[in-house]
Amino acid sequence: MTEPLLQLSDRDMQEVANALRSGRLPAPYSSVALQRIISRDAALPTVEALDKLAALGFTPDQIAATLDILRADRGNRPRIEDVLNLVTTGPDVPGILNRDTGVVVRELFANAQESVLVAGFAVYQGHKVFQSLADRMLEIPSLAVRLFLDIQRPHGDTTSSGELVRRFAARFRQSQWPKDRPLPEVFFDPRSLDPEADKRACLHAKTVVVDSRYVFVSSANFTEAAQHRNIEVGVEFDSCHLARHVCGFFDVLLSAKQLLPVTN
Repeated sequence: MTEPLLQLSDRDMQEVANALRSGRLPAPYSSVALQRIISRDAALPTVEALDKLAALGFTPDQIAATLDILRADRGNRPRIEDVLNLVTTGPDVPGILNRDTGVVVRELFANAQESVLVAGFAVYQGHKVFQSLADRMLEIPSLAVRLFLDIQRPHGDTTSSGELVRRFAARFRQSQWPKDRPLPEVFFDPRSLDPEADKRACLHAKTVVVDSRYVFVSSANFTEAAQHRNIEVGVEFDSCHLARHVCGFFDVLLSAKQLLPVTN
C-alpha cells in the first residue's frame, strides 16, 4: 500500500507532507495537483497510495505523519558503506588496494567470542587456513564451531559412501586441521556421494558467520592459494539480521537431515 511512497526521495516526502498539512493537497487527491510538487512519473502511483490510505480513514495530517515516520526511519538506517566492506585478493597492481581475503578470515576467527559457522567447498592446507580458528577454540573452550564442507566422490569411484566419509574424517583430522587443537563439528551434504553421477550435488557455498553478527561471503575456497594469491572477490557484512538468516538456512537443513554430521 505504501510502496509507491517508499520510492519517493526524502525531499519529495517532505514536500508532500507539507502540502497535506497546509491544505495545498486536499482530498480527493489529484495527480494534477501532485505534479506541482513532485515529478509526473511519481505523481500517479503516489496518488493511488494516498487514495488507499484515505479509504482506510487516514486524514491528511495522519498521512503527513506517516510520511514523516517513513522518512525518519530511512534516515536512521545505517548507510550501506557502514555495514559492508569489499574484500579482494589478487596481484599487487598500482591503483588497487586489496583487503586480503586471508587477513579478513583470520581476523574473524581470531576475534570470535561465541560461535563460528564456516561453509566451504574445497579445503587444502587447512591446517594453515584454520590455525587462528583452532587457536581461538583453545582459548575459549565454549566457542561453538560448525564447519559445513563438501565431500567428493571421485569420477568412477564405487567406494561406499560410509567409507568415503570415514576417509574424509581421517584426512581432515590428520592434515586439514591444526594438530593438538579442539575439533569442530563437521557436516556434509550426503547427496555429494550419490553413486549416480546425475543425482549428485555439491556443497559449494563459501561463507563465514561469527557471533551471529559478522558475515563474510566470498568466491574464495578455504585453501592457501584462494586466501592469499588467487583473484577473489568477497563481501563482509556487519548485520545481525543477515547472520541470523544464513545460520537459519543451515539450521533448517540440519533439522531436515539434508546435512549430516561427519563422525570424528
